[in-house]
Amino acid sequence: MDDGRAVISVLLADDENLIRAALRTMLDLEPDIDVVAEASTGDEALSKARAFTPDIAVLDLQMPVLDGVEVAERLREHLPNCGVVIVTSHGRPGYLKRALSVGARGFLPKTTSASTLADVIRKVAAGGRFVDPEIAAEAISAGDSPLTPREADVLEHAAEGASVEEIARRVSLTPGTTRNYLSSAVSKLGAANRYEACVIARRFGWI
Repeated sequence: MDDGRAVISVLLADDENLIRAALRTMLDLEPDIDVVAEASTGDEALSKARAFTPDIAVLDLQMPVLDGVEVAERLREHLPNCGVVIVTSHGRPGYLKRALSVGARGFLPKTTSASTLADVIRKVAAGGRFVDPEIAAEAISAGDSPLTPREADVLEHAAEGASVEEIARRVSLTPGTTRNYLSSAVSKLGAANRYEACVIARRFGWI
C-alpha cells in the first residue's frame, strides 16, 4: 500500500558483485527506495551518478580506481544534492574523518542490517546524518591520523606481510605508487621502516 512517502532514488556502488546484488535485493523490498543504478568501480559510480542523478549514493569505501571517499568528494562538487552514504568493512578512524570532511552524511559498517541501511538512506535523504556509534567512538579515542586513506590502506596490507607487488594488486595501484605511499607513511610516522610504521599506526588505531 502507498503510504505517501516520496520515493528515494539510489545508486549502489560496490566492487563485490555478491554484496551489491544482496544490497539491491534488500533495498528493493522497501516501497520508498528505488535502486536506479549500480557500479563496480569508483569512476563508474561517478559516471552513473551523472547519468541518473540519484538522491542518494551508497558507496563502498574500497573500490578500484577511486575509493568511496574520493567519489564522495567529486560528487560534492558535481552533484551537491546527492547525499552520500559510505559502507565499509574497514572502520578506521582516518577514513571516517576524511569521509565527513568531503561531505559524506552517512558512515556505517557492512555488518549493518538491511533495515538500518534503509533507515539511514531515509535520514540522509531528509537532510540528516548518521555515523555508526562504535566507529565514531573509535575515531574520537584514536585522535587525528597523519596518514591519508591510501597510505593507511597500503600500510595495513604491509602489516599482513604482503609484498609490494601483492599490496599493489590488492589496492589497484602500480608497485611504484605503492612504494611511494609506503615511504610517505613511514616518514610521517617517524618510523625506521614499514614494519615499525605498522606497529605505530596500530597502536593508535589508525590501521
